[in-house]
Amino acid sequence: MPTKKVIREIIRLLEMDYPDAKCSLDYMKDYELLFATRLSAQCTDERVNKITPAFYAAYPTLQAIADAEIADVENYVHSCGFYHAKAKDIVCAAQMLISDFGGRVPDIMEDLLKLPGVGRKTANLILGDIYDQPAVVVDTHCIRLANRIGLVKTEDPVKIETALRKLLPPDKSSDFCHRLVLHGRAVCPARNPKCTECSIRAYCGYYNRH
Repeated sequence: MPTKKVIREIIRLLEMDYPDAKCSLDYMKDYELLFATRLSAQCTDERVNKITPAFYAAYPTLQAIADAEIADVENYVHSCGFYHAKAKDIVCAAQMLISDFGGRVPDIMEDLLKLPGVGRKTANLILGDIYDQPAVVVDTHCIRLANRIGLVKTEDPVKIETALRKLLPPDKSSDFCHRLVLHGRAVCPARNPKCTECSIRAYCGYYNRH
């Protein structure tokens, strides 16, 4: 397991590589990030960003989404895959946001997890990006890179979240996860990682084993 000094150095190097650690999903309102994240499940952020402008133009308010026919929403989100479940979750979540939370996206993990289609990954993204709380967003990039580097030895998202919360400074955790996504896309994909181009290779278990 890396020392705190090594963790700090990995964070520093990734901050230099990716100074703008932002979620790549486009949104203007808090609930738009919530729904975009649901759409991004097993779909690329790029694809989600292509379809959400038309969707939000057709349903410009949370109430409009809550009142929408699920079948109509399906037409807008069809290309994101799993559109039956995603459309239903979005409409039902909009209804619950209005009925249970006064139209506001909750800022508490337990409340976020009550919303249809919201798991810990989405909840952490909302807490980190919207409310600037310490958060650990465990997506496929985070799982892959955290294991390759040697920060964890598990594929279980909850165990990874728990481990990274212990390793990372709370004020750095959310941005660190965003940078893992960017690094995973640019340098460390699932196949053929570009180790010779990697700024953190000296601290990476995968690189040092190969």
